[in-house]
Formats: sequence, structure tokens, C-alpha cells
Amino acid sequence: MRKDIFQLKEHGTSVKQELSAGLIGFFTIAYIIAVNSLILSEAGVPLEGAVLATILTSFVGCLIMGFWANAPILVVPGMGINAMFAYTLVQSMELTWQQALGVTAVSGLIFTVVAFSSLTTVIKNAIPESLKLAINIGIGLFLMLIGLENGHLVERGDQSIIALGDFSDPAVLATIITFIIALILFVRNVKGNFLWTILIGTLVAYLLGVLPAKTNDSFSLAAYGDVFGAFSFENIASFPYLVAVFSITMVVLFENVGLTYGHVAATNRPEKFKKAFQANGISVMFSGIFGSSPTVSTAETTAAITAGGRTGLTTITTGILFLVVTFFIPYIQLIPPNAIAPVLMIIGGLMIQDIKKLDLHDLTESFPAIFIIVMIPFTFSIADGIAIGFILYVILKWSTGNARKVSFALYVIATLFLLHFIIHFAL
Repeated sequence: MRKDIFQLKEHGTSVKQELSAGLIGFFTIAYIIAVNSLILSEAGVPLEGAVLATILTSFVGCLIMGFWANAPILVVPGMGINAMFAYTLVQSMELTWQQALGVTAVSGLIFTVVAFSSLTTVIKNAIPESLKLAINIGIGLFLMLIGLENGHLVERGDQSIIALGDFSDPAVLATIITFIIALILFVRNVKGNFLWTILIGTLVAYLLGVLPAKTNDSFSLAAYGDVFGAFSFENIASFPYLVAVFSITMVVLFENVGLTYGHVAATNRPEKFKKAFQANGISVMFSGIFGSSPTVSTAETTAAITAGGRTGLTTITTGILFLVVTFFIPYIQLIPPNAIAPVLMIIGGLMIQDIKKLDLHDLTESFPAIFIIVMIPFTFSIADGIAIGFILYVILKWSTGNARKVSFALYVIATLFLLHFIIHFAL
């Protein structure tokens, strides 16, 4: 593979740095294989088929992003949107999982049409800087919460929503030890600090006796035959199907706007937004074909960027590792939560630092931003947090006589988000 394909020199990076970043990105997001598969199985997708669908969707999504946009953005099935796929489209709206895959494919097609048109620029420019910053900060808090939860440092409380975990539990102790080591490695700027964190965290888990048990379960590729290309357009003209297409399209479109913008900004390459956004749309369309819920430019991308990823070589490395892991699926769960949780917490902390850029003097700007920051982790949904902030922004600008400062596109976006909520709760 020639270096000039990814313009490594122009990006101030090297093959070694890109491969290392891709490896870090993979270990940070590898949990999606198990988690997304289990959620898809709740919708009725055969579990083994769901595992292969998740892997192949991630592989193809990363390759499209890497080659088309040359951006270090990891593309995998999104958390939150997968729950919407299983629990809203299938269980609440009573679509079959095959129809839900059809909805995903149609939504991806609409997304792609938008991404390859001038509407991309209109949508991106319609979002105020305060809301863009808030999305990035909110995702940072979300990552910290996921890290704290995965490391068992916090848990559901009896007298509160969240409470401290049991610090006498060896699993919690393993997370604390790994987190302290991770922070020391990070602040001392040790090369490959996240990878060292994962390796050391696994060793700590082994020494404390909390390493996940090895599984000897065999894995069959045959089950995937019932999932690949199983999407259905049956009753595509029915009201529930059309509502499902509208809802999924709204969520994946605007969730990816925020995530993709944040990632290209983090690499100081805002000019890559358009192609990266196009890659997102194509990937969502392939999600429905391969048998998975929609993909997103995952928040864990920040791990790869922080580790030095600057080009598509990082993304392609992660994608190839997804494909390679097919042969090691019974062993993937050997990486303990305490090895990944500290990485997520540190990355989240870095993203939260953008809060210093917010203008807190203008309440019509700061309050919607604050609600996005708070509601993303509190609702455990990036899309819902974004929607609430957008709606509130329009309401506050309109009520203070600043309606003209809101673009027409943002009025449309906020109205569509409001309709999304109304339709969702009405059903």
C-alpha cells in the first residue's frame, strides 16, 4: 500500500503511528461486537448472524470512510440507535426485524442523497457554534459515564439514580488501579499510552482474579445466511413503515452531523467533513443490507485521534481488525472492562474541556448548549440530547425577539425533531 494514498507526510504522521492509532481505536470500540449483537437479537435477529452482521458492517463502514474521506473516523453500529431499532421499530411499532433492516437501508439512501447534495452545507451551517461545541462536550460526558459504568465505579442506586460502586469488589479495584496507571501514562505522554493501559489493565485483572472466563464455544458462519440481504420493503407505503423511516433518518442524519463535525475539527481538517459525511450515508445504507442497525461516526473515534490517528489508514486498520477478529470471536471477551473503562474516561475528560469555549453570557445560546451537555448522558442518547437542545434554542431565540438570528434550516430541523418526539411518544 503506497503511502501517498493517505498523504501521511502532509498530515504529519507515519505508518507506525496510524497503525497504532487504529489498533487503539479497535480495542476501544471492540465491545460493540457483543453489545450490538445482543441488542439485535432482542429484535429477533439470529444471534450468530447478528455477530457477523456487526463485524462486516463495521469492516465495510471503516473501509468506506478510510478510502473515500481519508479521515480517522471509526464507523460502527451506533449505541442508542440500535436500541431504537430493536425496541421501538420492532417491539413497539411491531415491524419485523427484516422490515426494520429495510427501514435502515431506505434511511441510508435518503442520508446519502442529502450528503451528496448542497443540503449538507446548509445543514452544517444551520447549526450554531454553541450547539456544535455542546454536542462534543455532551459526548465527552457520555463517554465518561460509559467508562464509569463499565468499570463498575458507578452503579444504579437504591436511593438515587447513580451511586458509587462497591470499592471492595476486586473488579472495581482493578478499574481504579488501571485508571491511576492510565492517567500517569497519559500525563507523562508515554507513547502508545492507551495500548499500554489495555495491556496493563488485562494483567491487573488476571492478578486480581477478575479476568473474564475463556469460552470454548464454537462459532458457525452458516447462521449469517439468514441475515445477509434479509431486508424487506413489505408494506413500505404503510404509515408505521414511513414513520419508522422518518424517525431513523432524523436520528442518524443529525447524530452524524454532530459526531462527524467534532471528529474532523479534532484533527484540524474541517474540509474533510463533506466526504466523511458522505461515507456515513453510504455506510448506513450498507448496514441494512448486511443485517445491522445503522452506523455512526462513533464517539470512541476520539481514542484513535488522541492516539495520533490523522488519516484513513487508521480507520482501515481498525476495519481490518474487525474482520480478523471473526476467527477469534470466542476469545474477544477476554479483554476485561477495567482495561477499557479508563481509556473512555480520559477521552471523555479531554472532550469536556471544550466547555471553556462556550459563551455563557448569552442565555439564549448557553442554556440550549447546557441542556445538550446534560441530556446526552442523562438520557443515554446522543440523538435525544441534540434534539432537545435544538428545540430549546429555537424557542428561546423566538421568545426574546431574536427569531431572525435563527436560520430557516434550523427552524425546519427543530420542527422535525419536535415531530419525531410527538410521533415517538404517540406510538
